[in-house]
Amino acid sequence: METMTETLAVPPAAIASAAPEPARLLRTVLRAPFRARPWKDLCYLLFAFVLSGVLLAYLYAGLLAAVFLSPFLAGAPLAVLVLSGRTWGSIHRPVVRVLLDDDLPGPAEFRARRGFFGWLGSAFGDAPGWRGLLFVVVEVLLGFGTGIAACVAVFTTAILVTAPVTTVVFHPKSVDDQGHTHNSVFQFGDFYFDTFPRTLLIAAIGLVALLVLPWLLRGLCLLHLGLARLLLTPTARDRRLLELQAGRRIALENAASTVQRLERDLHDGTQARLVAIAMALGRAEERLTTGGDATGLIAQARTDAKEALTELRELVRGIHPPALDLGLAPALETLAARCAVPVELDVDLPARPEPAIEATAYFAAAELLTNVVRHAGADRAELLVRPDGTGLELTVRDNGRGGAVATPHGGLAGLTERTRAVDGALTVDSPPGGPTVVTVTLPMAVPR
Repeated sequence: METMTETLAVPPAAIASAAPEPARLLRTVLRAPFRARPWKDLCYLLFAFVLSGVLLAYLYAGLLAAVFLSPFLAGAPLAVLVLSGRTWGSIHRPVVRVLLDDDLPGPAEFRARRGFFGWLGSAFGDAPGWRGLLFVVVEVLLGFGTGIAACVAVFTTAILVTAPVTTVVFHPKSVDDQGHTHNSVFQFGDFYFDTFPRTLLIAAIGLVALLVLPWLLRGLCLLHLGLARLLLTPTARDRRLLELQAGRRIALENAASTVQRLERDLHDGTQARLVAIAMALGRAEERLTTGGDATGLIAQARTDAKEALTELRELVRGIHPPALDLGLAPALETLAARCAVPVELDVDLPARPEPAIEATAYFAAAELLTNVVRHAGADRAELLVRPDGTGLELTVRDNGRGGAVATPHGGLAGLTERTRAVDGALTVDSPPGGPTVVTVTLPMAVPR
């Protein structure tokens, strides 16, 4: 009997994931000083240290101007000081993005009411401006403190690590109380590091400090990042306002594009056919008046009228699919039956959503199935609709090539905005090679 031995090829990623946790932690600690992250953190802390001095001078000058000039200018300098919080925030966000790798969203645009006093009231009531001004005040203290701590930590670590070189090259001298000279960089009381083993001990302590330094710098930067997230990003109310504004903009753009499409289709298609019908009937009337045969012209007019009616039905279907009159499930059945890719449909809704939600779900499914046909390279798809808490969840899954993303100007990005307009959400799970799963979550009713 022969014994066969099979060799299994284990991927490197599997070997790395199977490595003991302490080993991975040790590698992370040993590599930390040589990565870009600590250097970027140090640059940010130095920037914050310098900026704190600039901010302190600005606050001093701004407060003096606001106190002495506001009585003569109806509070305008103080209003400008409040709005400057927005300016400092807009200066700080790019620095955070570049050095701390965190993209902080900005507040909504400042909108002033008409007139000087309207602008004044809007400025004093501007929450992002006040929060930005509070950030400036706290950043002055935090920038000085973390900047000094970072400088002390870096210089101390550098001196400890280079202690043997400093001892050999510069021969530093220290004289004790009894007049004896010691070749030592450090001393603690009467204890001098004046021998080579003691100097190596200092270097070992420096190497430990070098491994700890990146984590210290990261912790100091996280203080700044937490402050920026707290005061320079929109609050939950502000984010909700931005979403509503974006939803309103998308709704207006969709309405305008729909009107333009209808005008174009009516002008280029239906209107041209109606003109042809009128001309054919006119010629038929002339022939009948003269005793001629108008059968062909009347038949052509009848054909054009039928085609015009078909085009009008298609236009109406683009505004509100007639199948939705029977509910979302029959409409999706019609949609799945017309799809060029076989679609497995499964709809389970205990209650019927509002008409606006049904239309949003229908057009979302239509767009997602169109993407499956055009871009996915799939030979089958699934369309599932399920209740989700107080709303519904619409899922389209295909076995295509994957790699779908919601790009800023792509179809999925537009669909995301349309779902957000009704307090919905869209998620995409599409790894390279597939499968692609797109989930749209919608409420059962339009938010009031």
